Amino acid sequence: MAYRVLMCSVRRKYSSVSKLPDCSFTPNKYSGPSFKDTDQIKSNHIAPAVYNIYKKPILLHQGHMQWLYDANGQRFLDLFGGIVTVSVGHCHPKVVSALNEQSNLLWHTTNIYRHPKIYEYVEKLTSKMPGDLKVVYLVNSGSEANDLACLLAKAYTGNHEIISLQGSYHGYSSSLMGLTASQCYRMPIPVPAGFLHAYLPDPLRGIFGGCRDSLSQVPGSCKCPEDCVSSDKYIELLDDLLQNSIPTGKVAAFFAESIQGVNGAVQFPKGYLKKAQALIKKNGGIYVADEVQTGFGRTGDHFWGFEGHGVIPDIVTMAKGIGNGFPLAAVVTTKEIADAHMRATYFNTFGGNPLASAVGKAVLEVLEEEKLQENSKHMGEYFVQQLKQLQSAHSFIGDVRGKGLMLGIEFVVPGTKTPLPVADVSQIHELIKDMGILIGRGGKRNNVLRIKPPMCICKEDVDFTIHVLDKAIKMYSRTK
Repeated sequence: MAYRVLMCSVRRKYSSVSKLPDCSFTPNKYSGPSFKDTDQIKSNHIAPAVYNIYKKPILLHQGHMQWLYDANGQRFLDLFGGIVTVSVGHCHPKVVSALNEQSNLLWHTTNIYRHPKIYEYVEKLTSKMPGDLKVVYLVNSGSEANDLACLLAKAYTGNHEIISLQGSYHGYSSSLMGLTASQCYRMPIPVPAGFLHAYLPDPLRGIFGGCRDSLSQVPGSCKCPEDCVSSDKYIELLDDLLQNSIPTGKVAAFFAESIQGVNGAVQFPKGYLKKAQALIKKNGGIYVADEVQTGFGRTGDHFWGFEGHGVIPDIVTMAKGIGNGFPLAAVVTTKEIADAHMRATYFNTFGGNPLASAVGKAVLEVLEEEKLQENSKHMGEYFVQQLKQLQSAHSFIGDVRGKGLMLGIEFVVPGTKTPLPVADVSQIHELIKDMGILIGRGGKRNNVLRIKPPMCICKEDVDFTIHVLDKAIKMYSRTK
């Protein structure tokens, strides 16, 4: 498909460096199966639903902070962090040391016994939580955390219906396919009843537009000094759902990410979440904040993404960055809500095991000691400023959005809001990889680049990224 490329006449002002930033780390020599062998093993033994993100896949074997190395020794700047999971850096020495030390003492005992690390960890974790959010369940994944949050919400409220937002991703299990509202992650099979999806208040594609808490706004959007005027209109749609689609008018919970992750860093109009929480409470429900991707300082201004919306949830779920890649997740709630769980016996075989607790505690310490929340804020602001300059030079970029180191770049057909076709975005994505950067993809039409790197990246990394993005888009545009 051919497009008429519309280029702005503004003079380019963004910074760039053409060389991969220096790194003194030397990776080990690779000695595993050949690339050809992995092709055969994947074909024969790995589920076909597990796909390769690139047309020409890479075989990674070692990581160091923001860097990944393939089997040939080529170094890549990791801007996706294992799907927003590597928070403090690949193989961070303090986290590795904590894991090694604990592995020589005690690998595993379930939490029906006591071991010191779980107590040290939950005390430190709850010190980061506002209000009455002081009771912790330690589990193993974000899906497991959200599944438990659904159970707690129903047990506490006595209600059954749960609402999430269109475009949301809250996990992949037979039950959570009802909570997740992204078509491509839902198998065409029946899911449990009681899940509804509210209209997504998206400033770019929503029917009422809106302005968001970001240095970058949708072109032509409103510029409300406080809550966005569009938030009330989107809340009316949520109220319509409550009044028309829930038999009793009473709801168990409203689930929302602070910034939608898998859907391409979609932010809501200012004030929406606060008003949604009030409306849900009025209708008998509680608010569950899914901080699986936005937690642990990633959004920069606050430790938790929900704090940027001026709300305190009733339940918070967290995973991914909590363990810097180690299988660990948590549900944090109030004592009152946790007490409703006492009607049945509960245990978790691996949740809060000694290894996971040691890693989780070390991650929190590194976040504090290396001021990574502050780094997310400053690098994120610089990133957005540079991306906005890039947007002014390339009409294929329809939107730049996000906060801290949770950013999105949406590609469109020039002069429209029509998503750039997947094949075209894939071409750009492949070029970026070939020039030394690994970056994520997302959005309903898979036309958004997701920037969620380890939070230790520096200015030189941002400058190199801008150079690569600029070059990749130019190379792509020459083919149109």
